[in-house]
Amino acid sequence: KTGFGKARMTGEPGVYKVVIRTRDKAVGMQAITSARDLVMAAINDRPFDVAATVARLTEMVDRRCLGPSTASIVDAAAERGIPFIRLNDGNLVQLGQGSAQRRIWTAETDRTSAIAEGISRDKDLTKQLIAAAGVPVPEGRVVESAEDAWDAAEDIGLPVVVKPTDGNHARGVSLNLGTREEVMHAFAAAEAEGSEVLVERCIPGQEHRLLVVGNKVVAAMRGEIIQVKGDGRSSIGALINTHINTDPRRGEEEHLPLETLRHDDPVLLLLLGRQGLTTDSVLPVGASAVVQRTGNMSIDVTTQVHPDVAEQVTLAARVVGLDIAGIDLVVEDIGQPLAPQGGAIVEVNAGPGLLMHLKPAVGRAQPVGEAIVEHLFPPGNSGRIPIVGLINDGQSSLAARLVATVFQLHGWQTALACRDGLFLGRRQLSPHGSIGFEAGQSMLINRTVQAAVLETSPRHILTEGLPYDRCQIGVVLGMPGPQGLSDLYVTEAEQMPGILRTQIDVVLPDGAAVLNADDPEVLALGDYCDGEVLLVSCNPDNAALAAHRAAQGRAVLARGTEVLLIEGANELALTQLSPQVLSALTADGPHDVRPQVLAAVAAAWAAGVGPDLIRAGLLHFDEPRDTPAVH
Repeated sequence: KTGFGKARMTGEPGVYKVVIRTRDKAVGMQAITSARDLVMAAINDRPFDVAATVARLTEMVDRRCLGPSTASIVDAAAERGIPFIRLNDGNLVQLGQGSAQRRIWTAETDRTSAIAEGISRDKDLTKQLIAAAGVPVPEGRVVESAEDAWDAAEDIGLPVVVKPTDGNHARGVSLNLGTREEVMHAFAAAEAEGSEVLVERCIPGQEHRLLVVGNKVVAAMRGEIIQVKGDGRSSIGALINTHINTDPRRGEEEHLPLETLRHDDPVLLLLLGRQGLTTDSVLPVGASAVVQRTGNMSIDVTTQVHPDVAEQVTLAARVVGLDIAGIDLVVEDIGQPLAPQGGAIVEVNAGPGLLMHLKPAVGRAQPVGEAIVEHLFPPGNSGRIPIVGLINDGQSSLAARLVATVFQLHGWQTALACRDGLFLGRRQLSPHGSIGFEAGQSMLINRTVQAAVLETSPRHILTEGLPYDRCQIGVVLGMPGPQGLSDLYVTEAEQMPGILRTQIDVVLPDGAAVLNADDPEVLALGDYCDGEVLLVSCNPDNAALAAHRAAQGRAVLARGTEVLLIEGANELALTQLSPQVLSALTADGPHDVRPQVLAAVAAAWAAGVGPDLIRAGLLHFDEPRDTPAVH
């Protein structure tokens, strides 16, 4: 995903422009700088600590980049062509744009209710609610002290499970407890996790974690009991270090599905104590000891889930109110109905980790990221709003303002970022020029925006890029010169088409490029468009326009003061612009139909706006906007 790289000469000897793809700018810059330092060290025969450099970069990735669960969803969205914007330094990500957006925070979405999440954290309340719906759960209750825990165990019947009510990753969970001493020690281990303690009947069977997304089971894992085998020489602690913690799936990093086993873990010490052992014990050759019973979800069993089990766990998620849930259940055979074999759901978790399903030790990885994206964006929903990107003559924002006016008449709440300021509908947010990445992104994260018209310039393309990955309409009206771009190593007119083609390269396959047919260099950019090409011209005798019409292409033509919509041989007279309207459209410029007016008409037409509304937009363009917002 980050392998793209190109180098290009600048015209200055020894100086190249290098472009790389990276998930994080700071990480990418540090990586390429470190690569340079390594090469220079090799050239000059100087030492270079590769391992330490890689370790620093790895730590930087862990600290700055998206976590694996979030990344799997973002990658799945990208495969669908759904754009995304990272909203903070953590895992809060916007998928889609404007009013079409959805938000995720790891494996929670903007459909995940805060009330449902609160319920899921209270394991006792969760059990009460799903039991009332007929879902089998283990008998149990919250306890206040170690003595109370033993009283509860006696009431419920041994063996029991003791666990924190608000734990995760199976921390503080002790299973199959059968004596007073075991229950008392387990209470201390659970209480150390900082929440209330729950005592439950121990359900016979194996641990399972099922992932429910949008009322469907999309993945299922079975846990395994972890043991060490003695060699007659090494302590159990040493065996854990050499045989368990060396598993590449274990560690403290976020991208690892299993945690390191700590020698001082109270649950481990209790488990060993019940076997008459400690971490210092040495097992005879061939003898074994159980060192972990919970939290080792490593075997994919998605294809084995019985329909009854799937129905019960999806019901549990609905009762709690979660659109995405990790359901923990204990059952002998996941391929059989739940109740007849005495199985039960023991937990319903909000924000479940996805990593276990992405990296199982046994079985196939499941496309859980794709399932979440499909839940948020059903097939056919791209999460995109209409975006018009423009590069104009560098003098005015007439085309951009005209398009925004027509879009507003069409019923779209339209964001406009141009040289004349930043606008949302008829309200001006900033009176200053608002071309650039930051202004565009600020509009695309606004949930009220239904369409956006975003102006850019060659300098902004070179220094910041575009604020969107793709657009529905790309407009180029003229080919500016290289003046003022020498600091970016652009000094020749021949370099400019390579910059302006960016606006056309990003047009979606179902979108359109709007090009000025009266400028041959602009006209040539049509070869780079993945979608339709619409031409605009103020010259009825333009040869390129005639050829375009012969190929059944669409165009907007000015014939005197008349504006025509053309499709092949068909012509529709849109409107005759009066001197008063022309004066309003052109301000202190020439009182004729300028390419900017035609480009605005073509962009609105390409976006699906009807001729009547386009005509109305032209005739009412001189109406004042609201006053600037007070800051």
